[in-house]
Amino acid sequence: MKNPTHSQTYCVKGAGLGLRRGHMLEQLLETDAPQIQFMEVAPENWIGMGGRLGKRFRQYTERYPFVTHGLSLSIGGPTPIDVDLVNDIKNFMQQHNILKYTEHLTYCSDDGHLYDLLPIPFTEEAVHYVANRIKQVQDVLGERIAMENASYYAAPGKQMEEIDFINAVLQEADCDLLLDINNIYVNSVNHGYDAVDFLTALPKERISYAHIAGHYNEADDLIVDTHGANVIESVWEILDKAYEIFGVFPTLLERDFNIPELPELLQEVDRISMLQEKWEPQNKTAIANA
Repeated sequence: MKNPTHSQTYCVKGAGLGLRRGHMLEQLLETDAPQIQFMEVAPENWIGMGGRLGKRFRQYTERYPFVTHGLSLSIGGPTPIDVDLVNDIKNFMQQHNILKYTEHLTYCSDDGHLYDLLPIPFTEEAVHYVANRIKQVQDVLGERIAMENASYYAAPGKQMEEIDFINAVLQEADCDLLLDINNIYVNSVNHGYDAVDFLTALPKERISYAHIAGHYNEADDLIVDTHGANVIESVWEILDKAYEIFGVFPTLLERDFNIPELPELLQEVDRISMLQEKWEPQNKTAIANA
């Protein structure tokens, strides 16, 4: 078992919440929620936003540290990277002092958008292709990005294991990892592997921050990653194990629909904080003894 032996610097800290429009957007500004230490948005939903919503968003970015999680870069897609989009994201990040850009290790477009996150074939050729595209995005942004381990329901053209594909892309592109805890659980059930073994094989030094979310059980052996329900105990247990293995890292709650009232959301953010506090003394002791 790995133990944290040195300090790692992260772009944000603590527990976070994904900002969504609707009642959450209005309620949070009127609520004292010290457990929220950072927030995340999809930049495509806010770039160029003016009027009342634009002013609301500015209030949030002046109050909280922010990171972004993209939806449409299509890093594994067959068509060229949308450099105009990347430049828009760069300007958006500078405008709002946003600290990190992340995306899915998937693709979502060909000549047009496919409106789903599709799996990149786990092949050596795809490793080189995707890594070069990540490097291109990093060159435009002038900084490292983080790629998220994605949920997937089929593995077309598979020639290597998912974990080997992810690690090879991160290494060749020299980018960071957005660690999605729920996606590890979803894939472990759907594809029959051990979630903790998978987790342990990921590179601690590349973790930028993490996501945790809920899902939908279609069948005993089929889970759909929806971000539309509360986080289940098995996923909380993987997050707990991740803190034990890697040390505490920033972790954000995602909730995209069926969004409950704010007090219920904050209970899950509180649970992230409680797990982080559980492992903080061990981390400090390990660092002091290193």
